[in-house]
Amino acid sequence: MNKEFIAHVVKNDDGSWSHPHLLSQHAEETARLAESFSSKFRSGEWGKVLGLAHDAGKGRVLWQEYLKAKSRYDEDAHLEGKIGKIPHAIHGAELVEQLFGKGIGRILAYCIAGHHAGLPDWSSAEGAGLASLQFQKNQVNDLDQIDGSIIDRLREVNPLHPPWKFASGLDLSLWIRMLFSSLIDADFLDTERYMDRMRASTRGGYCSISELLERLNQYCNELDVRSEHTQVNKIRKQIRATCRQRAIDEQGMFSLTVPTGGGKTISSLAFALEHAKFHGLDRIIYVIPYSSIIEQNADVFRSALGADQIVEHHSNVDDTDSTVKSRLAAENWDAPLIVTTSVQFFESLFAAKPSRCRKLHNIARSVVVLDEAQLVPAEFLAPILETMRLLVDHYDVSFVISTATQPAFKERTINGKLFKGLKEIKEIMGKEGDIQLLFNELTRNRILVPSDLHTASSWEEIAGELVRYDQVLCIVSDRKSCRELHRLMPEGTYHLSALMCGQHRSDIISEVKQKLKDHMPVRVISTQLVEAGVDLDFPVVYRAMAGLDSIAQAAGRCNREGKLSQLGKVVVFNPPREAPEGILRKAAETTRSILMSNAHDISNADFETFFEEMYWKVHSLDKAGVIALLDPIQNDPRECSIFFRTAANKFKLIDDEEQKTIWVRYHQSNRLIDELKVKGPDRRLLRKLQRYTVSIYKRDFNILKEKKVIEEVYPQMFALLPKRAYSKHIGLRIEDATDTTS
Repeated sequence: MNKEFIAHVVKNDDGSWSHPHLLSQHAEETARLAESFSSKFRSGEWGKVLGLAHDAGKGRVLWQEYLKAKSRYDEDAHLEGKIGKIPHAIHGAELVEQLFGKGIGRILAYCIAGHHAGLPDWSSAEGAGLASLQFQKNQVNDLDQIDGSIIDRLREVNPLHPPWKFASGLDLSLWIRMLFSSLIDADFLDTERYMDRMRASTRGGYCSISELLERLNQYCNELDVRSEHTQVNKIRKQIRATCRQRAIDEQGMFSLTVPTGGGKTISSLAFALEHAKFHGLDRIIYVIPYSSIIEQNADVFRSALGADQIVEHHSNVDDTDSTVKSRLAAENWDAPLIVTTSVQFFESLFAAKPSRCRKLHNIARSVVVLDEAQLVPAEFLAPILETMRLLVDHYDVSFVISTATQPAFKERTINGKLFKGLKEIKEIMGKEGDIQLLFNELTRNRILVPSDLHTASSWEEIAGELVRYDQVLCIVSDRKSCRELHRLMPEGTYHLSALMCGQHRSDIISEVKQKLKDHMPVRVISTQLVEAGVDLDFPVVYRAMAGLDSIAQAAGRCNREGKLSQLGKVVVFNPPREAPEGILRKAAETTRSILMSNAHDISNADFETFFEEMYWKVHSLDKAGVIALLDPIQNDPRECSIFFRTAANKFKLIDDEEQKTIWVRYHQSNRLIDELKVKGPDRRLLRKLQRYTVSIYKRDFNILKEKKVIEEVYPQMFALLPKRAYSKHIGLRIEDATDTTS
């Protein structure tokens, strides 16, 4: 490879130029790293070729002149006319197709063509237009200008063979995305070492899996010593011991079925660390459904393992609460313990953007714990479950499906049709009888359902019942119901909903916990946001009719620690307003149907029926058609036609098309919003402001804007005006400005 060709240039602080990053050096080092990353899934040679070829398009005199002129590295370098962008990625993509043929070359071409802009669609059939790989390839007419030494180096690579026989288009597309991830991370890391040595030297330095396990063991020993000797704590210790014993099982798909309040967080961590150590795996990835409940789990991990050992990757991370090292590790998940959201994890597995895909190769050789797995949306269940199977089969991943109410994920036949769920799920807690016994031992409350499942109670009637208790939590299914019931309650009753920003909710929950601990009167009206990951412990809990899983989660907030002299009381009631249309209403209707056929009793067996109804009988388990978009056999097998970008755009677990996010005025946000107006946005400031956001429907946003309740503090960034429409008691008061419901 031509020793004089340059990949990157950078100026020193004093204005002088550093020695250029030579193209030959960059290609070889990127190849070395990509080979190392992709060897984790038996594809090292593929990664090596990608590294050698990804910047081949820079090996042209035209591109070298462009780099020197654009950067002003060489004042004598010039190009005729205005200096526009001169591509290079597509040249490497076209080169590998010529060298290795369409079969092998097309797979490499997707990765190389997308290593800056993202994995492309093959053609413009789905609207990709000029960004499609087909269109880009047709624009290349100067491939002969690539330096011959680059081509000679690529010809030295051994013939490539796929590491296994692909069973489906999703299998092939996931593998291509994993190769892409290996290339992206390798390219970023080697470029960073040249461009920013300080940043590069900050990476890494975490404890090993064995060292983390030692820390956990010490924490658990101390926890057992200081914990009260209650029956609940005795059972939690037994659950933890069982998790450790089962950790030496072969890798695969596991379930951990433990009642709410049974200590799943620490027990699943014990299993994951023991399992990773026994099988020589690289990391633990905790996947939690909502960013709003990650904080509690992360706090437990920090207490057990050390604050500097936890890498959180979600939108609510505050830069003041994280280190430079942890922020860098969040880019590529190169740390032994990652805590992230379901949206981040699953959307990344179907992503096309380099920033989202960069970390994927580090999912290989890991233990993935899916917390509250029953919350996976049914309309994406087919691609999610198939991808989970592929990660287990080909990438040395073990999954732990951790929940109190195991969803019906197993393969099954319904109405004569086979649904491809998960095969061979191993329950950590043993057989069905063992689990039932565990649930019986951890029974801390009694669930009461209405004798008449169709007659609704009024909010006045519910409020009249709630005021009879000094400590009571009532959970409803929508924001409007929460506000209406809260208005009828005595002064001092707490309100919790997503119309309150994250910081506001955290403050209220902390106050509530303290009052419970001090045995003071405390009443809370909340939406379902408290049902997962919020360790409240009330003697009495009311729950508006909802899905069985929601009722079980609500019951987990009642007599959680088992300290009452009698069973806690969970009251299910028929609210005056039905649950919102969609999944919440269907869940409530399904529960009502099950209760009617079961003489109003709830048993563990009912959850299988409930989830079968919720998951397997929906209209479509792949509503966006993602599997078809990623299947070249269905599209055009001759061209290996895959629509990566379109699939990524359609695979959205949270549909934010109808939502807008605004900043509200609460405590520190006033100062932060004012700082943004003066200085403009930067990463640190936007991270801090994340704690003060509220999402609302676009129709409400437009009315708030029309009524001049919000202001545009920076282009396309909006905040409430000071002292407008935000209450320290209930959060954003949309109706005060809109006269509409929300």
